[in-house]
Amino acid sequence: MKKINLGQSGIQASAVALGIMRMNALDVTQAAQVLKSAVDLGINYIDAADIYGDGQSSTIFGQALKQANITRDQLYIQTKGGIVPGQRYDFSKQHLIDAVDGELKRLGVDYLDSFLLHRPDPLMEPAEVAAAFNDLQRDGKVRHFGVSNFNPMQVELLQAALSQRLMINQLQFGVMHTGPIDFGLHTNMQDDRSINHDGEIIEYSRLHNMTIQAWSPYQYGNFAGIFLDNPKFPKLNAAMQTLADAKQVTKSAIATAWILRHPAQIQVILGTMNPKHLAENAAGAAIELTRQEWYDIYFAAGNDLP
Repeated sequence: MKKINLGQSGIQASAVALGIMRMNALDVTQAAQVLKSAVDLGINYIDAADIYGDGQSSTIFGQALKQANITRDQLYIQTKGGIVPGQRYDFSKQHLIDAVDGELKRLGVDYLDSFLLHRPDPLMEPAEVAAAFNDLQRDGKVRHFGVSNFNPMQVELLQAALSQRLMINQLQFGVMHTGPIDFGLHTNMQDDRSINHDGEIIEYSRLHNMTIQAWSPYQYGNFAGIFLDNPKFPKLNAAMQTLADAKQVTKSAIATAWILRHPAQIQVILGTMNPKHLAENAAGAAIELTRQEWYDIYFAAGNDLP
C-alpha cells in the first residue's frame, strides 16, 4: 500500500483510509471482517465521527477491533466532533472534551491519533478550542488535531490560537467534485468555473503541510449520488472503463488513482463496508496515472481548459 506523510507528524499513513460512517449497519462479526480485510490491504488509518450512526458506528468498530484480533498499534484512529445533530455546531471546550471522552469509550481505545473539528462553527472562540486541545493533549487523549470543511482563513484564525499544528483538513474532492482546482485553471476568466468557492484551499494546504483527506470520493454534487455506473455520466464512465480495462482494475480504482495523482498528497477515505469493493477501490493506490490520463478523466467529467 502506498504511504503518505500525514501533515508534519511523521506518521506514514496509508494513501487510502477506511471511513466507518456506515459501520452501524453491520453486526460485529461483519465489521471485524471489514477491518481484517482493510489491514490485509495495507490500510492503517481509520476515520470515524461521533455522529456516525448516532455513535453506533464507533461502538461497533470498538467491538469489532477486539474480535478481529487487531492490536491498537496497527492502526491510526481518527474521529471528529463538534456537531450536535439537527441543533448546532458546538466548539465549546466542554463539548469538545465530552465528544472525545464519548468516542474513546465507544471506540474502546485509550487515545486518538487525531481529532478533527467536524464543520466550522461561526460561534467558535479560538482560545476556547485551544484550551480544549491543550487539555486533551496533556491528558494523553489526543495526539494530533485537524479540521474538516474549513477554508484557509478559518484555519488561520484557529491556528493563531493553538500551540499544536493543525495537521489535517477533510474536504470533499473527487472526479466530480473539482471546485478547488477548477477556479485555478480559470484564473483571470469570467465564467462560472472561475468562481472561488473554497479559498485557495489546496494551495494553502500544500504551503502549510496540511494533509487533505478526500471524503465521498465517488459522489457528484453534495450528496447527490455516485457517478460510477451512473447513466447521467456516460462519457465519464466510458473513459474510466477504457482506462480500467487497460490497467485491469475497476472504474472505482481509477477514480481513486485520479485523486492520488494530485501532488498535494491527498489521502482518500473509502467508506464501503463490502470487503470486495474495498479491495477494488483501494487498488487505485497502486496505479500512477500519466498526466494525459489524468486530464482525459477531468475532461470526460465535463471540464475544459480556458
